Amino acid sequence: MLAPTVAGLVTGLTLIVAIGAQNALVLRQGLIRSHVGPVVAICALSDAVLIAAGVGGIGTIVDHARWVLEVVRWLGVAFLLWYAAASLRRATRPESLAAAGNGTVEPSGPVIGRAIALTWLNPHVYLDTVLLVGSIAAAHDGGEPAGHWWFGAGAVLASVLWFSSLGYGARLLAPLLARPRAWQVLEVLIAITMLFVAARLALG
Repeated sequence: MLAPTVAGLVTGLTLIVAIGAQNALVLRQGLIRSHVGPVVAICALSDAVLIAAGVGGIGTIVDHARWVLEVVRWLGVAFLLWYAAASLRRATRPESLAAAGNGTVEPSGPVIGRAIALTWLNPHVYLDTVLLVGSIAAAHDGGEPAGHWWFGAGAVLASVLWFSSLGYGARLLAPLLARPRAWQVLEVLIAITMLFVAARLALG
């Protein structure tokens, strides 16, 4: 029980702790302290569903549905380009950035929509979380009963710990972003991240 759970935790953290579109959104919401709970919950629960699907063997189906991944891929590219443009637009308007850091709360609908889109419109999520985690989990099935499920539980725990730490720990960086110029830099970095992920998706 302990060994596969720890293995799943380490594997999950290895896959998730990287600069990406999803992490950039969680970080930004954490910094402005806006809808952090729903965003963290969406990201963590989505990972849990995908990990459970992979451990349960759905990866075989995903592997044979490459055309679906292609559709998701280009929808993801389009969304990421739009998000990058929005970040760059915010970076050119220092007054809106200052407001964002001083209590102006964006409606929850658009924020939740972005969290869902950045999670589910990325084919790498299906390849990494469903196929890769699922295949690694299968290797832990022979050591002890339900070993693959304990591995999956560890991977889910990694996701919960990471997104919670990123979202709620981001406020510690808030003093560094008290000035509009700092927010401009952050938004530009977020835009670059989105463009980088979009390029990776477009180039396969």
